[in-house]
Amino acid sequence: MSVRTRQRSETELSFSDKELFDLALAWITLSVAFALLLAPIHLGRTDPITFVLAVGLSFVTVGVAFLLHELAHKVVAIEYGQIAEFRADYQMLFLAIMSALVGFLFAAPGAVYHRGRITKQENGHIALAGPVTNLLLAVLFFPLMVFPGILGTIGHLGVLINLFLAAFNMIPFGPLDGKSVLQWSKPVFAVVFGASVLLAIGFYSLFGIGLS
Repeated sequence: MSVRTRQRSETELSFSDKELFDLALAWITLSVAFALLLAPIHLGRTDPITFVLAVGLSFVTVGVAFLLHELAHKVVAIEYGQIAEFRADYQMLFLAIMSALVGFLFAAPGAVYHRGRITKQENGHIALAGPVTNLLLAVLFFPLMVFPGILGTIGHLGVLINLFLAAFNMIPFGPLDGKSVLQWSKPVFAVVFGASVLLAIGFYSLFGIGLS
């Protein structure tokens, strides 16, 4: 316990230039990818104003969802005495744009990598922090939907994007968060993954994308 306490006190939340660059690049790329889903580009039939609006809305909503998701991973990892830093996956960022062009988004822009001695439970907590943050953000964005105009649209997209990211990241595959959560606790995985998927599908079924 004393070793763990000493590790926590010596680890601080900080960001290297490389990490800040990767976060910014992932943020911009994801924003454009989501905009391509919201306002697909069709040669000769795309309204430039609608697409620019989609990029701006995505930049705000995706920015909050993505940045706080990764920050949650980093903060919890540091609390457990880890050295943690986000690294973008440039191939996955390219895939995000390409998949969005054909109407599907594979959103795995990178991950917070951490190192140090850690238990399976602590690793599960670190992984769970991101999707849970997105679920909480969806709750916070939801009240904005009652307002007309741009504010209501931001609320709508904020809920939709955060529910999508929570559900997607809970898939128990590869580097996604769901795999680590499942290895730690099957009941916790079942509850969070099930709730994320059902909420995402239900919200989309009831309200759609919300951008014409």
